[in-house]
Amino acid sequence: MTDVVIADDHDMVRHGFRMVLSAQPDLTIVGEASNGNAAWDLVRRLRPAVLLADIRMPGIDGLELVRRIAAAPELDTRVIVVTTFNEDEYVTRALRDGASGFLLKVSAPGLLVEAVRAALAGNALISPEVTVRLLERFNTGREPLQADPSLTPRERDVAALVARGLSNEEIGAKLHVSPGTVKTHVAHISLKLGNVTRVRIAAWAWESGLVSRL
Repeated sequence: MTDVVIADDHDMVRHGFRMVLSAQPDLTIVGEASNGNAAWDLVRRLRPAVLLADIRMPGIDGLELVRRIAAAPELDTRVIVVTTFNEDEYVTRALRDGASGFLLKVSAPGLLVEAVRAALAGNALISPEVTVRLLERFNTGREPLQADPSLTPRERDVAALVARGLSNEEIGAKLHVSPGTVKTHVAHISLKLGNVTRVRIAAWAWESGLVSRL
């Protein structure tokens, strides 16, 4: 079982996250906190695998939690920032300081589960709305690269949809395959591109001009 702690100063948000994650047979909510100080105490005491943290909370904010946990590798806790604030500065700071994901609270419930699983696998998942905007800016003024010829046509399609910020379930629905098949394609793409994260796959797809494929 994977232990998860939820930190948010809104009761309804914590309740919603708990309902979504508790429905997964391998995820257990072991603690909740309504402020950053309580979250920090819970992480040090319970040492969960994953912490979901809001950015703006009383006491220590979510970004400070990211920094503290990254500076304490013995905790071995991945932090996923979940917020209503869709600001590039927050995304950059969170990922720079060691966050394993950045989600908006308006994201689909399935994306929350995917973010937790991605964090456990050592990847970082970012909300589609954030990913596309950042990668579009990143790609501005760059000449598109040739797509890697070692990728199959279906793998290139999957990479293009990853770059658009779609979850595995959404990609599967669009390509009429199962989420498990999409997960396998993503793993193969990652390996072929040098064992990179999902975010790096998206960046590569934008640079390679694949995003206009579908």
